[in-house]
Amino acid sequence: MRIVHIADLHLGHSLNGWSREAEHRLWLSRLADLIEDQRADALLIAGDVFDGLNPSGESQRLLYDSLVEFRTRRPGLITVISSGNHDPCHRLEAPGALMAGIDAHVIGTVRRRDGIIDIERHMVALRDGSGEIRAYAVAIPFLRPADLPDLNFAATEDGSPIVRAAANFHRDIADRAEALAGGLPLIAMGHLHCSGALESEGAERRIPIGGEHAVPTSIFPESFRYVALGHLHGPQSLDKGRIRYSGSCFPLSVAEIGHRHGATVIEVDGDKVTHEHVEIPRPAAFHRIPATGALDPAELELAIADLDLDSETPRDLQPFVYLTLEATGPASVVLTAAEKILADKPLRTALIRVARRDEDREAVADLPASLSEINPEDLFLPAFEKANQVRPEARHITAFRDAMNGAD
Repeated sequence: MRIVHIADLHLGHSLNGWSREAEHRLWLSRLADLIEDQRADALLIAGDVFDGLNPSGESQRLLYDSLVEFRTRRPGLITVISSGNHDPCHRLEAPGALMAGIDAHVIGTVRRRDGIIDIERHMVALRDGSGEIRAYAVAIPFLRPADLPDLNFAATEDGSPIVRAAANFHRDIADRAEALAGGLPLIAMGHLHCSGALESEGAERRIPIGGEHAVPTSIFPESFRYVALGHLHGPQSLDKGRIRYSGSCFPLSVAEIGHRHGATVIEVDGDKVTHEHVEIPRPAAFHRIPATGALDPAELELAIADLDLDSETPRDLQPFVYLTLEATGPASVVLTAAEKILADKPLRTALIRVARRDEDREAVADLPASLSEINPEDLFLPAFEKANQVRPEARHITAFRDAMNGAD
């Protein structure tokens, strides 16, 4: 049987004020094509379905419309969704009775009976095209401190109480699942940060519990033949491929431009579980200008022309551009000039950053060592540089002195 593993859709996301709804709609349509082409029997969505705790009606409708489309394109498809740290877990679970009609199962919270994990609530049988159960999904939502009853910061044992409690939780749920699985493969789902995995700088929210944000792969017992993770946006494998992040659907920040976004296709053949990454084309292109360093603002027009933009591209699918410009003048002036150049171009601005040239950066003076050495002008000079990315000219210093002296 074949299973498609995705995560981190972040429906409702916006970038610098630009809605990503059209991109999500197109990407989900391409995912439907993949599900049909791969003849997938199941779809696993490992958290962060939504970008925030109060998703819009449009975002929720897009999710449900897509799930129906997946099921229409691939009758018999089983969908399992577990919550992430961005998701409104109870709201995600709310339409459970309706979702059951398309064999979609949502696990937003850890369920217990009399203090014991309700394993039947967390296990979903995965059937092949003939209806035979080939594996079980063990859906584990984003874990909060209350979900770890063994978490005890006052314990005297060596090692991290977070790791110890997380390991106990996963061992408990794995043991209970294994007792019911009848020897069939267990495919776990989770949403967390494993040690050794690569983060997308500034893109993923660190979610510490007790001061720690990453746990070792060893918390996942070997009885989990494959662990489908969400949270980190770069597709990557750990523990020789047994543990995998499928990655986000497309870049959500500049740090993700280099990612090979797509889905992971899992093949279950008896007790053998393998996987491969399948790229899904980005709905909108992402450009970083320049690729490294900073660009002289005088060269911006030529750099934009080299992108060979299509003026017929719909506005909400136009390329994003990230610019880093040299501070050849005050930052506000450089930014205004750049925005004027970009205003009539068929692209969307994700970020414009003005950076000092190396020689200016090296010339920045150190702040005084003690308060007794500081006068107002000592504070003004570095503050002006920080705000404008250039050193103040004589006229700026004169204006500051006049202001300090109460000049009209």
